[in-house]
Amino acid sequence: MSPNWKIVLPFAALAIIPAGVAVRAASQSDTYKQLDTLMDVFERVRVDYVDKVDDKTLIEGAINGMLASLDPHSSYLDARDFQNMRQTTDGEYGGLGLTVTTEDGAVKVVSPTDDTPAARAGIKAGDYITHLDGELIYGATLQDAVDKMRGKPGTDVKLTIVREGATKPIDFSLRREVIQIKPVKFETRGNVGVIRISTFNKSTGDATRQAVASIEKSLGDKLAGYVVDLRANPGGLLDQAIEVSDVFLDKGEIVSQRGRTKNDIERYFAKSGDLTGGRPIVVLVDEGSASAAEIVAGALQDQRRAIVLGQRSFGKGSVQTLIPLSQESALRLTTARYFTPSGRSVQEAGIEPDITVPQLSDASRADRPRLREADLRKHLINEMKDGTEKIVESDDKPDPRFVATPESLKKKGITDFQLDYATRLLDRLAPGGPIQTANAAPSGGPALQK
Repeated sequence: MSPNWKIVLPFAALAIIPAGVAVRAASQSDTYKQLDTLMDVFERVRVDYVDKVDDKTLIEGAINGMLASLDPHSSYLDARDFQNMRQTTDGEYGGLGLTVTTEDGAVKVVSPTDDTPAARAGIKAGDYITHLDGELIYGATLQDAVDKMRGKPGTDVKLTIVREGATKPIDFSLRREVIQIKPVKFETRGNVGVIRISTFNKSTGDATRQAVASIEKSLGDKLAGYVVDLRANPGGLLDQAIEVSDVFLDKGEIVSQRGRTKNDIERYFAKSGDLTGGRPIVVLVDEGSASAAEIVAGALQDQRRAIVLGQRSFGKGSVQTLIPLSQESALRLTTARYFTPSGRSVQEAGIEPDITVPQLSDASRADRPRLREADLRKHLINEMKDGTEKIVESDDKPDPRFVATPESLKKKGITDFQLDYATRLLDRLAPGGPIQTANAAPSGGPALQK
């Protein structure tokens, strides 16, 4: 007899019923009781709360509470949130240029966007925003805080920041601008092409292809290789991460995403044609490289197409699906985990660089806290761990190989130690040569700064 059936043997009769049906019936009964409790609370609040509260506020509060109990990235988008998300994805909005999150009621900076008021003012990842225009925002919703920072270009806003290591709060007076997020910038340094990707919006793939073509045209046969700078890139659209990876790959898997069931798997592969002609690549990552940025770094690392250099990345290995609920609202729901071509999950753990190189040119590095996925409340667990493993914060500890100081580097004219290390490394790699990934600088690599 099938194991999916349960046999019940009363004295009077023989009955055979599906075990699954019995379990579902009991589960549904419990669910209905809980929904009754929810409606009891809803009615009690409507009638007895000290101030009158409209039904819309109560219902949206219940929805937000439900999603907040799941993970940090699932959320309900009302008309205001939906519009803000579309503006960010489209790449233009009025504001300061900050990616933020909440931590125990406080607004915390994940990363400032390049060439924006926040970045130019010196706001850093890990800073806590406590006041906006003198008003305490502790305990406010993330969207309320974002709304206060966004606004009409040309208007001013004062931010009060608490920074680890600072003896007192720091005030910043910023002027809002039209934040036109240009996702890709490029330059040449000697014979090396440097492609800086700051986010993954709807134009990132095209912009990356244009950058490669421009660098190729500029340097021609002298081109030694590419640095793909993904530092402080908070991620974005999955399809754009796939497009960017495909620029540098000729074949093979880029990423897979796996949902709740074993059969719920989607795989994405590179199309034939490496636009860089197989030249060596160094990918720069740090603790601010998240999500789509980690997909690109993981794909190029696993395919042995690039050396990943810098510090361990953020560790967001989940996929969110936008599910429209109406013309003005949507549900952003975590529906899958993604995996690199070798089957690694970066959830919690992040991408470990092949060569760990601290950013020695940043004077505040030692005092700045490092916020990663594993620090967020209710983050998804990496199911590939056995529950006893601990993520090693190797890149957060002083490395005796690197003894330079920001002052000594500045005297040498080095303002970005990681980028300088990457470009000198490429100068020493023969074009088209094999990529070595042994968690150490390859032979012939750049000398360490003293």
